Amino acid sequence: MAIRYSWMSPRLALIPAMVITAVAFVGAIGWTIYISFTKSRRFPNYDIYWENFWRQYKRLFNDPNWETSINNLIFMTIGSALAILFGFILAVLVNKEKTGEGVFRTIYLYPLAVSFIVAGIVWRWMFNPVLGIENFLIELGFENASFNWLAHKDTAMWGVIIAIVWHGMGFYLALMLAGLKSINDEIWNAAKLDGISPWKFYTEIVIPMLKFTFLTCAILLSLGVVKTYDIVLAMTGGGPGTSSWTPAYFVVNAYATRGNMGYASSAAFMMLLITFAIFLPLVLLTRWQTKRKEREAV
Repeated sequence: MAIRYSWMSPRLALIPAMVITAVAFVGAIGWTIYISFTKSRRFPNYDIYWENFWRQYKRLFNDPNWETSINNLIFMTIGSALAILFGFILAVLVNKEKTGEGVFRTIYLYPLAVSFIVAGIVWRWMFNPVLGIENFLIELGFENASFNWLAHKDTAMWGVIIAIVWHGMGFYLALMLAGLKSINDEIWNAAKLDGISPWKFYTEIVIPMLKFTFLTCAILLSLGVVKTYDIVLAMTGGGPGTSSWTPAYFVVNAYATRGNMGYASSAAFMMLLITFAIFLPLVLLTRWQTKRKEREAV
């Protein structure tokens, strides 16, 4: 009886968490998918468009603003990957500076202490031609300096990407630094004795050993980019025009501004599919690499 109780007790303890997950996560997803086929406007309406079942999705795929948000998503994913690259470079530099490691780590992690809204407002000030970098450069004598990127549709997303990279770089530094710390000291000493150049050592030894860390960073980056909303709201408000819209901004706008819950739900469901399309291959690749490593160890 005692053995059965010890086997059952941890499973019984998981029941509340499983119920909450089923209702708050799976149930919410199912409800959103259902609403995307209905005539819901400001409030839920459970009457389905039977005569035109895919109405909301047809509208969505023909909406130029949705196309803009998807293009920006791809652009942001590629651009924001610089946060991982810079995080790795900074981790290498901090790992070498043993005496000031704590100070530098704190400095680079500081942006994480502020929210995306605060970071967005700060960077909006920095891109302001009167208060920010442009005015500073003009005062230094660069009279033709122009740094008002947020006012132009061709450069607005670059400004957002710079803010995202600045905000997330410290987080990826921490992950990369933990990965560097996990490498055995004997490997570092052997490389020094063999006279291997730093470039060759990091590209051929360190980076392959940190492939799981890079995959983890890629997964977290992709999930963060898909749901990007608050920093866009703080910096550009989706402008100029709709040039800096993201899928998350599109969803909020469809409901808050247009008052169309069904349309917003269809966009939200497409966001979920996009997340799975990015997330699942990375997870499967990580799992395959893990099994491969286990087979090689045997």
